[in-house]
Amino acid sequence: MIGKLIGQKYMTIAKSWVPTMTFWGTTGGVALVYFTDWRVILDYVPYINGKFKKDE
Repeated sequence: MIGKLIGQKYMTIAKSWVPTMTFWGTTGGVALVYFTDWRVILDYVPYINGKFKKDE
């Protein structure tokens, strides 16, 4: 259905860009976690969240 909407040529071009966009998206996500407060973001990951319990 999308191929009919945008055309076969552009669908082929978009498919060739998927690995590149996946790589840069993953790199951007890792950079976001690295340059921000990693604890705030990783508190939402269940396995990692249990490792860093705060002593209150």
